[in-house]
Amino acid sequence: MFKRVVTSALVFGAAALAPPANAQQHAKCLDRDTMVQILETRYNETLSSVGLQGSSQLLEIWRSEASGSFTVLITNPEGTSCIVASGQNWLTFESLEKVGIAS
Repeated sequence: MFKRVVTSALVFGAAALAPPANAQQHAKCLDRDTMVQILETRYNETLSSVGLQGSSQLLEIWRSEASGSFTVLITNPEGTSCIVASGQNWLTFESLEKVGIAS
């Protein structure tokens, strides 16, 4: 019995001390030209939307209408782009009112 308690304490203690998973630590960053080439050729994505985040970062949304895939990039003034999100089933709405969502 004591052996099981000690073993359980060691296993759960080790799990509690493990570093937290952080997606930003594993963000894929490349120079923008290379990133764009990969998104266009490998994923058939095109630039869909852009916006300025703060005064120095560009938020870009790339998507493929054919597959529904999307990638969200942050590009800094030095020309480095980092993937901050990606996924499938991107939907675009012309107007939220047309799909029944009132503003």
